[in-house]
Amino acid sequence: MSKKIGLKEAMSTGIGGMVGGGIFAVLGLAASLAKGGTPISFLIAGLIALITCYSYVKLSLSYPDRGGTVKFVNQGFGVGIFSGGVNNLLWVSYIIMLALYASAFGSYAPNLLKLTSDPTIDAHIYGSAIVIIATAINYYSVAVVLKIEAYAVIIKLVILGVFVVIGGYGLIGNPHLTQLSPENWESPFSLVAAGMVIFVAYEGFELIANTAPDIKEPEKNIPRAYYWTVIFVVLLYIVIACVTVGSLSFAKIATAKDYVLAEAAKPMLGQMGFTVITIAALISTFSAINASLYGGTRVNYEIAEDDELPHAFTYKFWNQPIGLLITAVLTLVAVNVLQLESISTAGSVGFLLIFAIVNFVGFKLAKQINGNKLIPLLGLIACSIAVVVLLIQQYSTSKLDVYIALGIVVFCFLMEAAFKLMEKKK
Repeated sequence: MSKKIGLKEAMSTGIGGMVGGGIFAVLGLAASLAKGGTPISFLIAGLIALITCYSYVKLSLSYPDRGGTVKFVNQGFGVGIFSGGVNNLLWVSYIIMLALYASAFGSYAPNLLKLTSDPTIDAHIYGSAIVIIATAINYYSVAVVLKIEAYAVIIKLVILGVFVVIGGYGLIGNPHLTQLSPENWESPFSLVAAGMVIFVAYEGFELIANTAPDIKEPEKNIPRAYYWTVIFVVLLYIVIACVTVGSLSFAKIATAKDYVLAEAAKPMLGQMGFTVITIAALISTFSAINASLYGGTRVNYEIAEDDELPHAFTYKFWNQPIGLLITAVLTLVAVNVLQLESISTAGSVGFLLIFAIVNFVGFKLAKQINGNKLIPLLGLIACSIAVVVLLIQQYSTSKLDVYIALGIVVFCFLMEAAFKLMEKKK
C-alpha cells in the first residue's frame, strides 16, 4: 500500500513541476515579444492554467489514477486511435519539455565555466551532458530522483524569493522601471501570443493528477493542491517578470535573452547575484530534467499498458522501463537539433491542445464528475483560441517553428494509427 501524502507534498509536486526550468528558459522569449507587458502575458497564461485546473480537480476526484492525464483522456474517449494519439502527444510533449530544460541548462552553464570559444557548442555539450547524467540517476534509483526534487524545490524557491525581495527593493529609483508602463506594452494580440509561447512554464500542475490516489482527504486537499499551486506560481512569475523588465533595458534583455534572469540580478547584487541566480537556474533545470524523465517514462509505460503503444514499452532495460532510454535518446536529439524558440512553441502547442482536450472531457463528463459544464467549456475555448493565436504569431516570425509544432502533433496521431493497423493485421 502506498504511503499517503498531505497537501504540502502534493503542492510541492505541482510547484516543482511548474517552477522548474520553464521560467529560466522562457522569460527572455516573453520579454522580447511583450516588452513592458511581460507580466500581463504571464497573467494571461496563468489564467488559462487556472481555468483548466477546474477540470483536473473534478477528474482527479472522480478518477484518481497514477496515469493522471492519460487516464482522463481514455475515460473521455475510450481506448482508440484518438485517445492514443493524444496520449502520445503528452509523452512527446514531455520530451519537448526535457529539451527545453536541457537548453536552458546549456544557456546558463557557460556563464560559470566556458568549455570552448563558441557559446553554441558549449550549450549543446552542457545540455547533452545533463540529460545523460539525469538518465543515469533515474537508472540508479527513483528514490534518489524524488529526494533531489524535494531539496531542489526548497533551494530554488528560497533563491527566487530572495531575488523577488531584493529585486523589488532595487526597483526604487531604477530608470528602467518606466518600461512597465502601458505605453511600452506591445499590442493585445502580442501580449496573448507571448503568454502562449511561454505557456510551457505552467504545464507542471498536471503532475498533481498522478499523485491523486495517494493524497489524504482528497475531497479537501485535491482542489487546494491545484488552485493554491497555480495561484502561487502565477503571482511569483508576475513579480519576477516585473523585477526583470524593471531592472534591465530592452536592449539588454534582448542580448541576454537565454539567461535574462541571471542578468536581472546584476543591478541589485552585482556579479555575485548573477552567479547565484545562474546556480539556481542550473539546480532548477537539473531537477526539472530529473523529474520530467521520471514522469515521461511513467506516461510512456501507462500508454503501453493501455495498448496504445506496443506492449514492449512495458519491458525493462536494466532496472527501468525501456521508455526511459527511448525518452532520453529522443531528448538528446531534440536538444541538439531544435532552437529554443522552436522547442518552446512545440511544447506550448502540445500542452495547450492536451489541456483543451482535458477541458472537453470535463465538459463531456460533467454529470458523472458532478461538475459545472460552463467552466470546462470556457477552458476549452480559451485553450483553442490560445493555440490559434500562438500559431498565427509564430507563423509571422518563424514559419519553421509552426511546421515543427504541427508536424509533431500529426506524427503522434499517425504513429497511433499505424500501430492500431499493425495490431489489427496481427
